[in-house]
Amino acid sequence: MYKQIAANKRNTVFIMIFFVMLITAIGWAAAYFMGDWWVAFWVFAVALVYAVIQYFAAASLAVAMTGAKQIKKKDNPRLYNTVENISIATGLPMPKVYIIDDPAPNAFATGRDPQHAVVAATTGLLDIMDNKELNAVMAHEMSHVKNYDVRVSMITFGLVCIVGYISDLGVRMMLYTSRGNDEDNSPIGLIVVLLVSLLAPLAASLAQMAVSREREYLADASAAHITRYPEGMISALKKLDTHARPMKHQNPATEALFINNPLRKGAVNNLFSTHPPIEKRIERLEHGKNSF
Repeated sequence: MYKQIAANKRNTVFIMIFFVMLITAIGWAAAYFMGDWWVAFWVFAVALVYAVIQYFAAASLAVAMTGAKQIKKKDNPRLYNTVENISIATGLPMPKVYIIDDPAPNAFATGRDPQHAVVAATTGLLDIMDNKELNAVMAHEMSHVKNYDVRVSMITFGLVCIVGYISDLGVRMMLYTSRGNDEDNSPIGLIVVLLVSLLAPLAASLAQMAVSREREYLADASAAHITRYPEGMISALKKLDTHARPMKHQNPATEALFINNPLRKGAVNNLFSTHPPIEKRIERLEHGKNSF
């Protein structure tokens, strides 16, 4: 477990470096096409500043994008007490607790460290889970906090947002510039900008997927260890699979934060999903439940 935590802290740095380099590549392609190398410099500088800002602000942005509302114990004693009990059992600081008004059963955790963590559940999840299943789901989310998965996912989320925005901006600038200076623009430069702008979001999605799938398996197993009741996690996953539906507030950038894929099902979404299939997660728990 300590090795996983150390690896997650290192991965946070690596991911930030990767995305700064990716954004800089977009800036370099735009600078090459426009014939102005100051564009690349300023894109690199802005990328560095943005990465630092995202380290501190991404959790708040993710909460806002999901429509989550913070609660106190009096607002929903069942959810709050469940999180509080797991916090005491694991020795973790009590995170902020949020509820998302959404019939789709789901939950997520985010934050840059256990001292600044957030856990949230949808109203749909609270409606279908019994107390043991809810305990397992919240233990799963608190495991993400304990393992520093939340930091890696949060940084990836924040930087995926800006890569998509800059790629779209790059394509628009390319089209605008090409219309105004048809004679001066090299077709090679046009191809370079187009390729980088189109492939950058794909690279970001693949990076997001890579940092997520194994962490879901680990969080499932950790939840079984915390609760000492693997059947609770298995039953919760079965209900998540049976009652799965897309959430009202959807954004591909926040997908990796949730316990279950919150997006509409489809061939493309399934191919690039940040989540392993639920049946495989259940299978792993079934095989290992005697060791919990």
